[in-house]
Amino acid sequence: ILDLKVVSRTMYEFRYAARVFKPYRSIRKVSSFGSARAPDGEPHYKMAADFGHQMADQGFMAITGAASGIMKAGIDGAGEENSFGVNIILPFESPTVVMQDDPKLVTFHFFFTRKIFFVMEADAITLFPGGFGTQDEGFEVLTLLQTGKAQPMPLVLPGDNFWESWD
Repeated sequence: ILDLKVVSRTMYEFRYAARVFKPYRSIRKVSSFGSARAPDGEPHYKMAADFGHQMADQGFMAITGAASGIMKAGIDGAGEENSFGVNIILPFESPTVVMQDDPKLVTFHFFFTRKIFFVMEADAITLFPGGFGTQDEGFEVLTLLQTGKAQPMPLVLPGDNFWESWD
């Protein structure tokens, strides 16, 4: 019975997210990952907001996790009208407040379905400084690109010297 519930929930998430993204398929998008703990005004927050603004000026839409920190910065920079939120339900996090009533917000139960939409709908990826979640998302993207399971796309690692040891 548990397997059937997982499959059913997965299919529901796929169908719902596909309906949300479908009207915007012809518009280029950039998925941005980064720390949920970066406060407003912090240098990496400002960098992500500036990037979101420049990206929107070039006709791209933003895809972020729609929570706090770098995710909020990307939406702040691009503007909600140019943003998608792909949120995740976590037991230790408060519900998202960014884009809460926006029809371009999708809330996922499973990380794997969420990550698929982050990559499947993107034309480029940015990894801003972050923790384990950001690095998990980054390695997922690198694995999909390396194995040919995702279309080739730019992967940008902004953040001063943050990524040097990772490289």
